[in-house]
Amino acid sequence: MVKAALRGLCAAVLAILPLAITPPVHAAETLPLAEAVERLPLGTESRDGYSRDKFRHWNAGDDPADGCNTRAEVLIDEAVEMPAVGPGCRLTDGRWWSYYDATWVTAASGLDIDHMVPLAEAWDSGASAWTAQRREKYANDQGAPESLVAVTARSNRSKADQDPAQWLPPAAEAHCRYTAEWVGTKLRWDLAADNAELDALAAVTLDCEHQTVTYEPAE
Repeated sequence: MVKAALRGLCAAVLAILPLAITPPVHAAETLPLAEAVERLPLGTESRDGYSRDKFRHWNAGDDPADGCNTRAEVLIDEAVEMPAVGPGCRLTDGRWWSYYDATWVTAASGLDIDHMVPLAEAWDSGASAWTAQRREKYANDQGAPESLVAVTARSNRSKADQDPAQWLPPAAEAHCRYTAEWVGTKLRWDLAADNAELDALAAVTLDCEHQTVTYEPAE
């Protein structure tokens, strides 16, 4: 009887052991935009020591075997009409929608891949304390579709490294989506926001009553 009890105890321990050693899974969460803005931590931003070279990009992408770097993989993923992929991952034909300025684009060379939260802004907001490996992961993040966005070169360069207190997309109908994706990216990477940024985000939410934010914390 004692042996039977011990066997039962061992079986119970073995049954729960995988749960004890399995790391927790960060589940995606969906929030109203206004509530998501309130979750952003307030911080004082500093650009001291920043260089784009501290964020290695574009790397070999999610599938190094395909010969395409992160930029090309994002272009392929976001194409409305799929481009032809030639040697060296050269993209021809295809069609893309640049939602920042409500513009159709039919040449990959006319597109930039925008970091939703620019590298300089990420540095200011907390990435300065990250390892080089984490900054590379951020700069090539394909784990959330809003992290990297294919848009016209002119809209991306107009935005540069500005936050929503300084720049919003020229297409007014894009403001709710853009703000939600900005906030979701900051929450995903646990990046802070300064007072002016928080005020600007809160102002946009007034016209975005039904907008939600979905994000999953980055590993």
